[in-house]
Amino acid sequence: MGQKLYLECYSGISGDMTVAALSGLMKDRTPLFRVLDHMPVEGFSYELKQVKKSGIDTWDFLVKLDAQHENHDHDMAYLHGYSHTHDHEHHHDHHHDHDHHHDHVHAEEHRHDPEQAETIHTQDGTGHEEEHHHHHHEHRGLGDIFPIIDRCEMTDTAKELAKHIFRILAKAEAKAHNVPENQVHFHEVGAVDSIVDIVAAAVCMDSLQVDGVIVPFLCEGKGTVRCQHGILPVPVPAVTNIVQNSGLKLRMTQVEGELVTPTGAAFAAAVRTEETLPETFRILNVGIGAGKRKYECPGILRAMLIETEEKREDKICKLEANIDDSTGEQLGYVLGSLMDAGARDVHYTPVFMKKNRPGWQLNVICMEEDREKLEEIIFRETTTIGIRRQNMDRTVLRRTKKTVQTPYGEAEVKICEKDGLRKVYPEYESVTRLCKESGATFQDVFESVKHSAGETIKTV
Repeated sequence: MGQKLYLECYSGISGDMTVAALSGLMKDRTPLFRVLDHMPVEGFSYELKQVKKSGIDTWDFLVKLDAQHENHDHDMAYLHGYSHTHDHEHHHDHHHDHDHHHDHVHAEEHRHDPEQAETIHTQDGTGHEEEHHHHHHEHRGLGDIFPIIDRCEMTDTAKELAKHIFRILAKAEAKAHNVPENQVHFHEVGAVDSIVDIVAAAVCMDSLQVDGVIVPFLCEGKGTVRCQHGILPVPVPAVTNIVQNSGLKLRMTQVEGELVTPTGAAFAAAVRTEETLPETFRILNVGIGAGKRKYECPGILRAMLIETEEKREDKICKLEANIDDSTGEQLGYVLGSLMDAGARDVHYTPVFMKKNRPGWQLNVICMEEDREKLEEIIFRETTTIGIRRQNMDRTVLRRTKKTVQTPYGEAEVKICEKDGLRKVYPEYESVTRLCKESGATFQDVFESVKHSAGETIKTV
């Protein structure tokens, strides 16, 4: 039996809604609290609690910013220029006096390194500097954000997911502003609360250890919203670009307001593996995340942990193209671009083509729903003039990830199983990290991780 995550985005999706919904699925929230309690950023505290939303119990994840970092993200009058009167039980006054309520203040001891100092802007470009009370607005790039992620107390898998989400955001912002990705300086998504949301979502996702994520479509509103660049139409350019780049499906609604935020869209794009629910499934657990903005729709994100019948055979698509006049560096870039866009595997082999021309044969393994965008990348980034494709059946092992303790430290392993057969593979990133930290050889660390994984599995 395989476990998958289904994200039901009828009321949109945002960073805080995602964290709240996923936390509701977690059996143990200790890893989440550990990361949040020791995040190397200042100016925030957080609460995770249960509240009433539209008459039902939901989870609420609130990142509270101090006066210097406030960004008016939930100020409806500021965002839309008028007051929304659709209350619909949005009051967050239903407190549960038990261990689900965490309020941790992150004070001045969390300082950035000098090279990570932010540029302070006293005006947001919309003529509302007085409305902001001259608050500090961080403008961070990937070079500032990645060191923050690296210093967080979470697994390598969670760190990579958080970075992947930011890469998706950077690509979307770069396209919107026509600048290179490494020159993008985030505004809203580089703010403290967005960094916290993305890191927390990555930790939650990593802890669930699902086999796949189903996101059929995202529901978006209409009208305009105010951001750092002024008043923009909904969906905002970053969301539009993410949807276009990732192949996510968008469904427009008649709700006045922004239902899909760049952070929410980037998370969906980063984790989605399929877009169609199975015909039948069992619901194992449900987590409902509450939004803060007051719109006509309920403003909730429902996440379901579902169980499906494990398929012994699966469908996969293979793309194949012949390429000449390309360097190894170019092909390396193409490989990375294809993997970032959702390819399951990519490889190229040297070949001799007609007229004895040396060249390369590019092979891409992907899901059928990702085929068109991957073909677009191949045509855009290589000299090939044709792509062959083949739909294939495959038999796969069930894959799960697990964290194990070794004499060298904590490491991630991948466990593959089928009909009593079990194989354990140490994750490359974990092995190399432990090698650097300990000074031990790759082979010694690799064998130690594999041995520790075997001993751990025996006791489970």
